[in-house]
Amino acid sequence: MTTALQTPSQRHAHDAARFTELVESASAGDWARPSPVAGWTALDVVAHLVEWPRGFLTGAGIELPPLDVEADPAAAWRQHVADIQAVLDDPAGRVLSNPHTGDRPVDEAIDQFYSGDVWLHSWDLARALGREVDMGQERCAAALAAMQPIEQLLRDSGQYGPAVPVDDDASPQDRLMAFIGRDPAWGCGDGMARAAG
Repeated sequence: MTTALQTPSQRHAHDAARFTELVESASAGDWARPSPVAGWTALDVVAHLVEWPRGFLTGAGIELPPLDVEADPAAAWRQHVADIQAVLDDPAGRVLSNPHTGDRPVDEAIDQFYSGDVWLHSWDLARALGREVDMGQERCAAALAAMQPIEQLLRDSGQYGPAVPVDDDASPQDRLMAFIGRDPAWGCGDGMARAAG
């Protein structure tokens, strides 16, 4: 990510574009493929990113209609990205209230809780589709440094599995994915293509 991406709107547009590229590269038969998230398919990764933020935004009085991800994952994802981007491009002073996160401007809430989820799950979708993705080594190192001091809190949340051991010389991206409970070698093998950078 470049230093020019200073606003929540810009950061979401950047991360969503990478994820969109992955979604649109999938064929109909790819959606049932397993992902690095235990029990999830490639389709489940997309459904997760479409479904939870739409419910989350009701805390700001924003009612987004449900989307049928299973019927057409790419179309549902494109509509979802457009919906979220529209909120970020014009937050209109709205405040999101949530019992777990408190009250905060809606664009800041999306930026803090959702856009990073898109970024992290891009790795899951890429691997489910048999591709690699470069998440940015500096960004991965910064994210890991921010997470490590609150490791127990993150583990207790249930959102991350146990850390996976990695070599001391592993890349920041591999160390980050291992920290959040992913095996960096998951899905690696001959023929894995390069995907969005």
